[in-house]
Amino acid sequence: MTISVLLADDQAMVRASLRVILEDQPDITVVAEAADGDEAIALARRLRPDVCLVDVQMPRVDGIEVTRALAGPGVPAPLRVVVVTTFDLDEYVYGALRGGAVGFVLKDAGPALLVEAVRAANAGDALISPSLTLRLLRHVTSAGAPAAHRPAQPLSEREIEVVRAIARGRTNREIATELFISLSTVKGHVSAIQAKLGVRNRVGIASWAWESRLMGAT
Repeated sequence: MTISVLLADDQAMVRASLRVILEDQPDITVVAEAADGDEAIALARRLRPDVCLVDVQMPRVDGIEVTRALAGPGVPAPLRVVVVTTFDLDEYVYGALRGGAVGFVLKDAGPALLVEAVRAANAGDALISPSLTLRLLRHVTSAGAPAAHRPAQPLSEREIEVVRAIARGRTNREIATELFISLSTVKGHVSAIQAKLGVRNRVGIASWAWESRLMGAT
C-alpha cells in the first residue's frame, strides 16, 4: 500500500528536494505541499495523509503549532507528524515531541533516514535522529523540565526494560533480540505500556522515560 505524504516547508526548493527523495521510493507518494503553517493544517485536515512532514520555521503558524493542531493532546483523530528541520535546538525538538510528533529528523541526516522516518511513522512507530538523543536527555533532566506523571498502573520489570529500550531508539525487532522475546510479545508490552502511561505512541513512552529519570539508571 502506498504511503501518502504532505510536505510543509516555506522554501519551494526544499519541498522539491524532499519530493524527489520520497517519490523515488515505490511505496511513497507526495499528495500535497504547503508553504506555511495555516495551509499545512488546512490541507492535512482535508486530505488526511498518512504522514505529514513539517518544517519548524514557517510563516503564519510555525511547525510546533502545526504539530499540536494535527497531533497534539485533545485532537480526536490525530495525524502522524514528523518534524524535519535544519534547526536542532533543544526547545524545537522537545516542543515537537510534546506536541505529538512521532519523529524529528534533521534535514542533513540524509535521504535514507528521512525515508525510514516516513515508513516508521506510517507503521505507528517513531524515529528521532540519533544525534538528538543526548540533547533530549539534557533538556528533560534540566531544572525546568516537567515532572513525569505517575502511570495509571505500575509497570512490571519487563515493561521497564522495554521502556528503556524504546527511549534508546530501539525498534521492536531490536528489543525482541535484546530481551530474547518474540516480536509479538514486544508489541503486547508496548500496547500495555501505552495504556498504563496514557500516551499515544512510542515517543510518548520515550518522553516519559526521560522525564522519569529512568535512563539515568541504565
